[in-house]
Order: sequence, then structure tokens, then C-alpha cells
Amino acid sequence: MTMTKGEPARPGAAAPARGRRSHVPADGTATAAAVEHARKEMLHEVRSRKRTRIGADALMEALIRQGADVLFSYPGGVILPIYDILGDYPEIRHILVRHEQGGGHAADGYARASGRVGVCMGTSGPGATNLVTAIATAQLDSVPLVAITGNVPAALLGKDAFQEIDITGITLPMTKHNYLVRDADAIPHVVAEAFYLAKHGRPGPVHIDLTKDALQQETHAEHPSLDDVIAGLPGFRPTIEGHPRQLKLAAREIAEAKRPLVLAGHGVLIAEAWDELRAFAEKAQIPVAWTLLGIGAIDEEHPLAYGYMGMHGWKHVNRAIQSADLLIAIGMRFDDRVTGNVRTYAPYARIIHADIDPAEIGKNVAVEVPIVGDAKAVLAGLTRLVHPVEPEARADYLAELASLRRESEGSSWHGSGAWRDGLLSADYVVTRIGELTDHVATYVADVGQNQMWLARYTRFRRPHSHISSGGLGTMGFSVPAAMGAALGNPAAETWAITGDGGFQMTSQELMTLAADRIPVKIAVLDNKKLGMIRQWQEIIYAGNYHSSHLPGPDFVKLAEAYGIPAFKATTTDDVDRTIRAAQAVDGPALIWFEIAEEQNVFPMMPAGKGLSDLIETWGAPEE
Repeated sequence: MTMTKGEPARPGAAAPARGRRSHVPADGTATAAAVEHARKEMLHEVRSRKRTRIGADALMEALIRQGADVLFSYPGGVILPIYDILGDYPEIRHILVRHEQGGGHAADGYARASGRVGVCMGTSGPGATNLVTAIATAQLDSVPLVAITGNVPAALLGKDAFQEIDITGITLPMTKHNYLVRDADAIPHVVAEAFYLAKHGRPGPVHIDLTKDALQQETHAEHPSLDDVIAGLPGFRPTIEGHPRQLKLAAREIAEAKRPLVLAGHGVLIAEAWDELRAFAEKAQIPVAWTLLGIGAIDEEHPLAYGYMGMHGWKHVNRAIQSADLLIAIGMRFDDRVTGNVRTYAPYARIIHADIDPAEIGKNVAVEVPIVGDAKAVLAGLTRLVHPVEPEARADYLAELASLRRESEGSSWHGSGAWRDGLLSADYVVTRIGELTDHVATYVADVGQNQMWLARYTRFRRPHSHISSGGLGTMGFSVPAAMGAALGNPAAETWAITGDGGFQMTSQELMTLAADRIPVKIAVLDNKKLGMIRQWQEIIYAGNYHSSHLPGPDFVKLAEAYGIPAFKATTTDDVDRTIRAAQAVDGPALIWFEIAEEQNVFPMMPAGKGLSDLIETWGAPEE
């Protein structure tokens, strides 16, 4: 079909090619200023042209209405209609990632650091499947994420067209909800509903798959109000305040307990309930322990902050759990890395379990007082009901816990101080990063030994300062997630703490950091090993170190090849110098820390064992 100039495209038709006048001399001798002038003129032409509002416009308008200001994406054929109009929407900053998985993790880090919904996008086929790991990571950690993918035109669905994949079927088990959109008129409501679902209740990822023709169709669909979105949602809407009867039962249990302990999980941070947690702990004089994703729920310098629990948590915390007569679990799910063998977990404790997701209560451990509700509301309700407790009333208990803590921290062998076998110990490095950033930066962990060292030794002072892939344990998470975190909370200094294994999985995002001047500082803890794999092979598999040795590149040269300043540290004198040098860089920077190759993370709870079966040392050097 031929079209005359200015004739609008019919609904469903592909947009005609637009001829654009070249402002660059044919001989290619244009100056940089002339090229920039030409680019601006062309952009002006695009923005001033009169054109039909299409589905891609509806998508961008909807994202802006939902407060999205950053889009992490990588282009592809079926989403080119979006890129064709993207320049018309300067309200959204587009970050051109180097891999869709990196874009998904960046959106995840953005969401965790900012408290808003992160947005990522990929094209059909491999572009969509590359997002799957990031979507699953967000699902298991309850992160609000909207993942957008393109798909082939509706007429080609189910016909094995080029780059067609059933991405809605693939993501169904790992999203709160997903959509296949074939009509441009549906886009405004779908996007509004997706953001609402991602953020409310127990947060999580929502996936929107848009056919190419839906993006190209003309549309006059209006954007719904929040009331319209809520009215259109089916299903039961539980209270988030916590049932009054259950709160009273919990308060009675707390009043009768002699050895209570609070277990704070990620739900405390999601609900922004850190003030309520502190107020409750202080009024009832109950010490607070935390899960991996609960780090930051309470300032670690607070007198009632007791420590990190679980498989690689502090010995004194796990001993306190095993001797407690009451556990008050808020916004956590008793996963296997926290409990170990549930048959031997907290044998003397009655359990109060509060969570916004009723499916989590009783799923892993039996509880005496279940409370379905938001952590902020539940903690506020409990604080009103519990009787004030003077510190003297729990003096013996708190003194015993303090003694256990001194014993645990004092006897904990974590690399013989700063040195181990003539190389840096990892715990010394992360301790100094924490100290030189006043413990208030945003610290984004990768997965493995580096993750555990960061959790144990950094000492976190503020909420949302610790970001980590907890449930899925995704290697390669830290660098792209730190990229998103730096944009989500630009006021905070941002560090990616990664091992050499995880770093090499997504190191291409160094180019994104450099191109967009995103000021992430990267600490590569290089033991030339898959450290946690090697540790398990040493302790459990009789030293059969198959495939755990991991030679890597010269990380300084690699970073510099991307235009990123880089430094190397091999001695204690190097550590502070390189950290301060990286902090002085206006933009991204990398430090290559060569650390001991055979340093382990202790204590360690072997798989299938319980908190009373911790391995405390293994081949520790003699004093």
C-alpha cells in the first residue's frame, strides 16, 4: 500500500520509513560540532513532527505516570517501535546495558535502593529469556520489578516465527502476574495494574509481553485512575494491620518469655518498619538478630542489635536462637539457610511469626502465634500492647548474650587478622571498606564467600545499605545491581563487592558504567577460585577440588580497557590507599584485591545439619 506524505498509519500497520535529510558532508569531513548540530536538528524534526499516537506512546506515557524515571534496556527488532519514539520522552533516562540480564539486575538494585519499582526491557526471543534470571532473583527476594518484553506480531504467535518464544509461559512460575498484550488499547491499564501489583502486598516482579503490532497500532485509550485499577482487581483483600486477637496473644507470649529474641527479615525493610522495630525492641528490651536480607533493619551499633544468623552467621546468634524460649519472627520466611534441619531448630522456643504473605506462615516451621500483616503495622500494634520492660529485668539474660558475643567474636578465626599465607585476608578488606565509608554507603554483594564476608564484617548503619541476591543466589548480580542502586539512591556512595567468579559473569557492564558515568566503586576480591565451591570441596568432598580453580584476567587492564580507573592492592598498606583513590574518582572505579586463595568463611553449617552443628574452624593456623 502506498501512503502520501502526512497520511496517518492505519491501526495495526507498520509505520512508514521516514526520510531524513543528512546534515553531514558527503566526504565525511564534518567537525564534531557540525555532527552535534546535525543531531540536534534531526531530533527537533522528530519531536516537532505530527504523528499518530501509537501503543509505544501509550507505554511510555504509562511508565511516566507510574513514576518511572530510569529504563534499563537493550534494543531489538520487535521493540524498535519503542526506540523510535523514546526520544520524545526525556522524562525517562534510558540506560543502554550490555546484556539484558544486567539490565534486569540493575532494575532490581534500583528498586531495592530507592523503594520504587524498577523497570527493565528486552526484545523477543533471547532478549526475553536473558531477563529470566533477573526476574527469578527479584521473585525470591520480593523485589518490585516490571519487566517488559516484545514479541512477534499477534498473527505470528504460535507459528515459531523468528525469535518467538513463549516468555509468558516461561515467567509464569516466577512472577506475581504476567500479561500478553495484543491490543494497544489495553496498554495503559495493564501498565498501571502491573505497577500496583509489583509494589503492593508482598512485592515482586510482574512481566508484560507486548506484541510488535500492539506497539504500532494507533490508540486513543485513556490512562486509568488508581481507583479504577484497584476496582478491577479480583480476589480477597486481607487486612495488613494484623488481627487484634493474634496481636494480643503475641503480647501475652512476650510478657511471659524469659529469653526472647527478635528475628528481623527483609519484610521489615520492605515495609520501612525500622523505626517501629527499634521502638518495639527498646520497649520490650528484646535483642534483635537478622537474616541476610534483614541486614540494615536495625543499626548494628544499637545496644540491642545482636547479629547475623544462619549458615554462615555468628556463632553467638545461632546459640541464642537455640536457647531462646520465644522467637518473634517479623517479615522472614525461615528458609533452610536460616534454620538448617528444622527438627533441631530452636528446640525450646515458642514462635510468633508475622508476615504479609499467609503462605509463608507455617510453611517451614510450626508456629504458636501466626500474624498475617505488614511488618510496620504489626510492630506498631505490638509496641502498643507490650508492657515496658526495664533493662534491669533482663540484665542476666542480656549479660549472658553479651558474654556469648565476646566469646564468639573474640575466638572467631577469620583469616589471621589482615594476613593469610602472605596475602590479604578478605575480612580485613571488607572491614576497611566499611570503616572508610562510615558504614553508610550502599554495599551490593555478589554471591559466595564475598557475600558472607560482607554480611559479617562491614557493620551496617542504615536501612537499604545492604543489597544481595538472597533466595536465588545469583552470581554476577553485584556490578549491574550496584549500577541500578547508584541511580536509585545517588546520594549514597555505592560499592559492588564481588568475587572474581561473579565479576566475570557480568563484567561487560563496565562499559555501561563508563558510558553513563555511573559512580560505582567495584571491589574484586580475587582468590583465583570459586571460593565457596572450593570451601565445600575441602570440608565435605575430601579435598577433591575439581573445577574450582578459576584463572582470571588482569583486572586492572580490563577496567582500563573500558576507560575505568583501576587500582591493585596486595598488602595492608595498599588497602586504605586504593580505597581512598577509588573514592576520589568522579565516576566508576575498580580495585583488584588479591586475597588469600584458601581462606574459608566460618562458622559454617553443613547442609542437612542444624544450628547446633556449626563447623567453627578448619585448618586454622596455629597461634
